[in-house]
Amino acid sequence: MAGRAAPAPGALLCALLWAAAAAAGGGPGDNPAPGAFGHVYRGAVNISAERVYAFAYRSEPGQVDAVRVYVNSSSENLRYPVLFVVRQQKGVLSWQVPLIFRGLYQRTYNYQEVSRTLCPSEPTPETRPYDQIIFVDIASMAPFNIAYELLVTRLENFQLETNKAFNFTASPSQPQYFLYKFPQDVDSVIINVVSDAAYPCSVVSVQDIVCPVYDLDHNVEFNGVYQSMTKQAAITVQRKDFPGEQFFVVFVIKPEDYACGGSVPSSIHGNVNRTWNLQRTKNLQVTIVPSIKKSVYVQAMFFSFLSFFSFYLGSLVVAFVHYISTDMKLTVPPGSVCTAGCGMMTSSHPISASTPDGSSYGAIDESSSSGGRQLSSPERRPPAGSDTDSSVEEESDFDTMPEIESDKNIIRTKVFLYLSDLSRKDRRIVSKKYKIYFWNIITIAVFYALPVIQLVITYQTVVNVTGNQDICYYNFLCAHPLGVLSAFNNILSNVGHMMLGFLFLLIVLRRDILHRRAMEMKDIYTLDYGIPKHFGLFYAMGIALMMEGVLSACYHVCPNYSNFQFDTSFMYMIAGLCMLKLYQTRHPDINASAYSAYASFAVVISLAVLGVVFGKNDMWFWVIFSMIHVLASLALSTQIYYMGRFKIGFLSFPLTDMGIFRRAVMVLYTDCIQQCSRPMYMDRMVLLIVGNLVNWSFAIFGLLYRPRDFASYILGIFICNLLLYLAFYIIMKLRSSEKLLPIPMFCIVATAVVWAAALYFFFQTLSSWEETPAESREKNRPCILLGFFDDHDVWHFLSAAALFFSFLVLLTLDDDLDTVRRDKIPVF
Repeated sequence: MAGRAAPAPGALLCALLWAAAAAAGGGPGDNPAPGAFGHVYRGAVNISAERVYAFAYRSEPGQVDAVRVYVNSSSENLRYPVLFVVRQQKGVLSWQVPLIFRGLYQRTYNYQEVSRTLCPSEPTPETRPYDQIIFVDIASMAPFNIAYELLVTRLENFQLETNKAFNFTASPSQPQYFLYKFPQDVDSVIINVVSDAAYPCSVVSVQDIVCPVYDLDHNVEFNGVYQSMTKQAAITVQRKDFPGEQFFVVFVIKPEDYACGGSVPSSIHGNVNRTWNLQRTKNLQVTIVPSIKKSVYVQAMFFSFLSFFSFYLGSLVVAFVHYISTDMKLTVPPGSVCTAGCGMMTSSHPISASTPDGSSYGAIDESSSSGGRQLSSPERRPPAGSDTDSSVEEESDFDTMPEIESDKNIIRTKVFLYLSDLSRKDRRIVSKKYKIYFWNIITIAVFYALPVIQLVITYQTVVNVTGNQDICYYNFLCAHPLGVLSAFNNILSNVGHMMLGFLFLLIVLRRDILHRRAMEMKDIYTLDYGIPKHFGLFYAMGIALMMEGVLSACYHVCPNYSNFQFDTSFMYMIAGLCMLKLYQTRHPDINASAYSAYASFAVVISLAVLGVVFGKNDMWFWVIFSMIHVLASLALSTQIYYMGRFKIGFLSFPLTDMGIFRRAVMVLYTDCIQQCSRPMYMDRMVLLIVGNLVNWSFAIFGLLYRPRDFASYILGIFICNLLLYLAFYIIMKLRSSEKLLPIPMFCIVATAVVWAAALYFFFQTLSSWEETPAESREKNRPCILLGFFDDHDVWHFLSAAALFFSFLVLLTLDDDLDTVRRDKIPVF
C-alpha cells in the first residue's frame, strides 16, 4: 500500500508547479504538464513566461539509471540566452543556450545544441522498485519569445562491460560519460579509447561516483584522472583507488585543438563569436580490459634479476677456468718464478739486448749504456710490496726537470712511437692519478643523484595529486603501476645497468688484486711487459654504468622534456670515459687528468641544459654551439696529433714583437700546408681527418635542422666519436700484427650483436616528449615481453648487456700483449 502511494506527492508537487507557472503568465501551452521520455517538446519563453516539465520514472533495486537531456534553441542572441535548470533529488544542473566556450586568446565558441547526462542517483538498499522525479525549468530574460526544443531520454547503454567495445559520438556541447563496475575477480583495468580522426582534440577522464560530474571543457580537470587525446588514449585504473568499486569514464571534446598539437582554425579569426553545432563531433570507441595480475609482477621481477644473475654465473665460470689454466702459476714461490714462467716467455719473446726492429724509427735500446737506460726508462722502481699511495709525491722528478721537458719533446715527436716511450713515469704516481677518476665520480654521483631523486618524487606526487597524466610521457598501453609509481615496469627494467655495473666492478677488482699479487711476487710480466695496468678508469666506468641505471630509472618515474638530461648525463660520461680509457691504454703518461676530464663533462652537460632551454628555435644558440664544436674538434685534434707537444709561443713573447706572427705563419705552413701532402704521422692524420669530417657534419646538421632533442644530439656525437676511435684502434692493432684472443673476440662479437638488437628496440618509438602528450600517445603500443615489458624496456635490458660487453672489450682487448716488451708495442 505504501509503495503505491509514493508517487502521489510527486504528482501533486508537479501540478502545483504548473499552476504556479500558469499564474505567472506562462502556462504549459500545448505540452503536457508531466513530461514523457522520448518525446520532443517545443515551445517559447520570454521574461514573463517560463516552462517547467516534470519527468517521473521507476528504478529497480540496485540499478543505476541515467537520464540524458537534449535542448536546442534557434536564438543566437548572447544577451538573452535561454536558461535550463534541471533539479534532481540531490542536485541541480544548469546551463544556458547558446552555450559559450572560451578558447585561446579569449576566443569564444557558441553552441545552440546542448545535451547533458544527469548525474545518476546512487543505488539504495531498498528491495522493491522506487520512483524518481526530475524537473526541467526553462526561462529567459528576453523581452521577446525565444523558441526551444526539449528531449529527455533514459540511457540503456550507460554501464560499460568488460572486454566489450562501445561506440558513441561526442562534441564540446554534448559530452558523454558512462559507468563501469569492477568485476569480482578484477583488481585493475585499462581503459582503451580509440578514434579514427585525430581532431577534434578530446579529454578522457576517470571520476569517482559523486555528483556533480565534471563533463565540460572548463571543469573536466577539477576531479579524477584525465589525459588529452587525439587518436588513442589509455588509463590504468585500480580497484583500490575507488572504495565503491565503480567509476565514471568521462569524454569531453575541447573547443580548440592547440592542446593536442593542432592549430586554431583560421576561419574564425575574423568572427570570434561564430556558432558551432555539429562541426566538432568525434566518433569514439571505448574498451575496458582487465590489466595484469599480481603474479605477473612477480614473474617480471624474477625474470629481470635471474636474467642478469646469469651474467654472474658466466663470469664465475670464466674466472674458474682462468684460475685453473693461469692463476695457479702465481702461487709459485718468488724464488722460483722464472722456472715456471720465464722459460715459456723466453721461447716466445726472447729478451734481446740488441736494438729492436724498427730502430730506424727512433726506438731506443733499453739494455745499452746507462745514459740510454736513463733516457728510455728513467723511472725508479720501488721495492716489491711498496705500492702504496701515501709515499708517492704528487709529481714525479721527471716532470719537474727542464732538461727532461726537452726530452719529452724529442721522444713524443718521433715518427714511430712505442709504448715504452709513453710509459716512463713512476707507475705509482700514474696509478694514483687514475684512481682520482673513481673517487671523483662517486662524489659526482651522490651530489647529482640526490636532487634528481627528490625532483622526480615531486613529479610523481604532482601526477598522483592532480590526476593530470599529461605531465609524464609514458607508454600508457604498457604502464603497470606499483604503489605510488605509475610505470613500475620502466623502472624495473633498469636493474640490469646496476647489476652489470656492479659485476664489472668485481671483475676489475679481481684483475687489480691479481696484478698486485704479481707485483709482490716480482713477476717479470708486470715490469716491462704488456700494457701498464691502471684500473682507476675501469672502476669509474663501472660506477658510471650503475649510475646510468639509477638515473634512467629516475627519469622514467615521470619522463618528460624537462628531465630527459637525467637519462643522458651519465651516458655522456660513459662515452667520454671509454674514449679516455682507449687513449690511456697506449698513452698512459699523457692522458687527461680526472679534474680536466670531469670539467669537460660538466661543460658538455651545461651545454645540454642550455640546448634544452634555447635549442628549440633560437638560431643564435646553434651558431655558437657549432662554432664551439668545430673549434674544440680542431684543438683536440692538434693535441692528439702532436701528443700534447704543440706550442706556438704566443704567451712567451710580447705582442709588440712582430716576429711572433712570422713564426706563427711558418708553423701553420710547415705543419698544416706542407704536411698535408706528406704528413709526418700518417695514421694519426687519417684518424683525425675522418674524425673532423664526422664532427663537422654533426655541426652542419645541427645548424641546418636544429633538432629538438638536443640531449640525444650531443649523445650521438659522443657515440660516433667513440665508435670511430674504437674501430681505428682495432684496425691499427690488427695492422700491427697483434692478435685478438678468444675472450675479447667473443666480447666484440657479442657487443656488435647485442647493440644491433638494442638499437632496433630503441628506435621503436613508444612516446615522444618532442610532441604534445596527446600526439605522443598515438605512438603507444602494448607490452611485448611477459605481458609486462614494452619495447623500451627491452632496450634497457639489451643496452645494459651491450654496455657491459663493451666494457669487457676495453678490459680484455690487449690481453695478448701481456708477454710482449713495451718497446715492441707500437703507439697509435
